[in-house]
Amino acid sequence: MKSILFSCAVILLLSVSVVESASAGTPAERYSHALYAGLKWRSIGPFRGGRCLTVSGVKGKSNLYYMGATGGGVWKTDDGGNTWFPISDSTFHTSSVGALAVAPSDPNIIYVGMGEAAIRNTVALGDGMYKTTDAGKSWKYIGLEKSFSIGRIVVHPTNPNIAYAAVLGQVFGKNKERGVYRTTDGGTSWQQVLYRNDSTGSIDIKIDPANPSNLYASLWTANRTAWSLTSGGESSELFKSTDGGTTWNSLSHNPGMPKGLLGKICLSICPSNPDRLYAMIENEHGGVFRSDDGGKKWQQLDTNNNLTQRPWYFSELFADPKDQDIVYVLNVEFWKSTDGGRSFSKVGQEHGDNHDFWINPDNPDNAIIGCDGGAAVTFNGCKTWSKLVLPTSQFYHVNLDNDFPYNVYGAQQDWGSIKIASRTTGGDIGIHDWCGVAGGEAGYIVPDPNNPDVTYGGEYDGLLSKYTKSNDQYQIISPYPESCLGEGACVRKFRFQWTYPIAFSPFDPKTIYVTSQLVHKSTNNGQSWDVISPDLTRNESEMQCSSGGPITKDNTGAETYPDVFAFAPSPVKQGVLWAGTDDGFVHVSTDEGGHWQNVTPPSLPQWAIISIIEPSHYDAGTCYVAAHRYKWADLHPYLFKTVDYGKSWKLITSGINEESFTR
Repeated sequence: MKSILFSCAVILLLSVSVVESASAGTPAERYSHALYAGLKWRSIGPFRGGRCLTVSGVKGKSNLYYMGATGGGVWKTDDGGNTWFPISDSTFHTSSVGALAVAPSDPNIIYVGMGEAAIRNTVALGDGMYKTTDAGKSWKYIGLEKSFSIGRIVVHPTNPNIAYAAVLGQVFGKNKERGVYRTTDGGTSWQQVLYRNDSTGSIDIKIDPANPSNLYASLWTANRTAWSLTSGGESSELFKSTDGGTTWNSLSHNPGMPKGLLGKICLSICPSNPDRLYAMIENEHGGVFRSDDGGKKWQQLDTNNNLTQRPWYFSELFADPKDQDIVYVLNVEFWKSTDGGRSFSKVGQEHGDNHDFWINPDNPDNAIIGCDGGAAVTFNGCKTWSKLVLPTSQFYHVNLDNDFPYNVYGAQQDWGSIKIASRTTGGDIGIHDWCGVAGGEAGYIVPDPNNPDVTYGGEYDGLLSKYTKSNDQYQIISPYPESCLGEGACVRKFRFQWTYPIAFSPFDPKTIYVTSQLVHKSTNNGQSWDVISPDLTRNESEMQCSSGGPITKDNTGAETYPDVFAFAPSPVKQGVLWAGTDDGFVHVSTDEGGHWQNVTPPSLPQWAIISIIEPSHYDAGTCYVAAHRYKWADLHPYLFKTVDYGKSWKLITSGINEESFTR
């Protein structure tokens, strides 16, 4: 998934390319702007849902549901998940939804909080809170503009003007706006009612449906840098309020709670017995905990790693509304206990990587789940689910082939790679017009320039595959045979980002480039490889440390730094190669990698991630660079142009409304 800054940068670079071609001394100058103005977007699929952190149904309306996409806004279904339609596109300024809640007393009122609180390394930030009073027909922005990431929203059971938001905050920096917020006037104003410090936010809040004066909320010390994750600290605690959030008491030191540092804590109240609480607690000895007296005493129930793995990304649990002994835990897989949390078994699911769950309070067999594949509805106790048919999947990169009509290639987060026809002779583009290709969920997918039947694709740890559709053959052609998943698995010789660049030479269809901290080149379609650069990064040891801590490490292969994150050969002059790193350097070679020159724009602040490099299609010395520093809490856009091989650069952000990035 890319951030909104990255998406805007791609669009801007494409726009720059169109303007350049229309104004250059080429046949393109014969085309008027009116030709481009006539272009319109159309959806070509695939209709597979993308990552979803928040879902909700509506009591009394078993076919009506809402979901929030991490890159696609709010969606609604009124036929039990068979079809979905977007309801926020015309209003929202950011697209990544962190939390939503339907008012129990008025289903037309929905509160939505923006920004992801499942803080993976590609987390996209938000701009605050939105509200509808007509079930999504119209929306109003209602503040909390510095919240950045919102983990949970709850609404008073009988008064829709009272709501609470768990604000995790700016995880890439410090901000005092973190904590729990309360509104008593429907969002006109907000009061910060629970706060610890500028590095600790709130990840969860729950309200007692029988006594709404009782609230439970957790604070979580959670922060990221461009290359590291911190989850847990002295300020991580579980709290209870008995006066509607005005005052709070810590439950974290009560009998039965785990000792030592705490991390992420999520809680569920049993509607059938509000004194029974279930909690998932990140700790050296963490797991599932239960209280039967409203949080005064606790007992640890299950420590199975299948329930507790990657707690900063999962750790959600939900009590059945009718049976206090039934509780569900969401993780990579979906788990259910029928004995009060003492043991768990797998539940059937439509996808995996699960984040949110809403159970119909009138009929527990009816529920909706939010996962990395979107949202799915069940009416038979999780035996079967509706299909994940939303067009909200997140693409890391998009590529085209030279076929006619051309095909579109991309890698979808948690779905894998795919090839899609750009047009067909039929009336639409359906599943029969899609097929799998090389690579995996995160990498570049590059078709062979002379044979679109052959594709090359990347994945974690430098895995590079070649796929030939005609004989259904996969080949692994990685530059170096290593796999470093997990802490201490190996010492990397080459540092490949999980979404490392792959590019063909515009002058030789057998020459292909890939990048680690170095530039690798093959002249025989990946059968052998040569290194044609030195380490182009800063090679800082701090960036190469194990990610995570101080409680839980996280090393899935996505946390590999520093490396060459953007790469492109010139389509105009053979031998001109451009490379950009995720620690802020831009290099160019004019002799096919024999020598490299650091040409980083002087006005680009340090430690930027060079996201995209686009050499001119008409002049060898001209190149465009898109960079971002949102992982340094810097939300300004950075777009540069050079016309002299990087000797000088011009910032070309004039006309961009920076308020859309920094509100």
